[in-house]
Amino acid sequence: MCSYSLPRELPDHLLESGRIAIAPMRESDLDEVTLQECSLYEFPWGRTHFSDSLAAGYGAWVMRMDGALAGYAVVMGVLDEAHLLNLSVVKSLQGCGLGRLMLDWIMRRARAEGGRQIFLEVRPSNAVALSLYESTGFTAVGRRPGYYPARDGREDGIVMLCELAA
Repeated sequence: MCSYSLPRELPDHLLESGRIAIAPMRESDLDEVTLQECSLYEFPWGRTHFSDSLAAGYGAWVMRMDGALAGYAVVMGVLDEAHLLNLSVVKSLQGCGLGRLMLDWIMRRARAEGGRQIFLEVRPSNAVALSLYESTGFTAVGRRPGYYPARDGREDGIVMLCELAA
């Protein structure tokens, strides 16, 4: 249960000057990020996924609260589209609004860099993520059969899209 809650909207200047900061992910963050990833998912990204994302020049960020890792995200940009590949909040801080804060920050950044749309895939079984994405303007536009590994084989991925207003 979350003992810290954020205001519904938090301007960037408060984000950067307060208890919470978002910074580019660095190679030195990867052990900590990978450890959190493994604690969150049954089928986590490995350190190589994050390292390859950095090497490819994808947008990768860490969110810290009071200096401690609170979340992270990886976004691939292609022309005027962004593709959210990973958005995660450490387990002890889930439900505090940090996922929404990070998603909002990513969307504003993509828009500022000329992005017109942002895509993502999400498991149908991930009701919390689905709710977050739907509440921030994402709509389901497709399905990728067998996209995710699952305990009993594979799970589909719901493809979602959000148009980024100018």
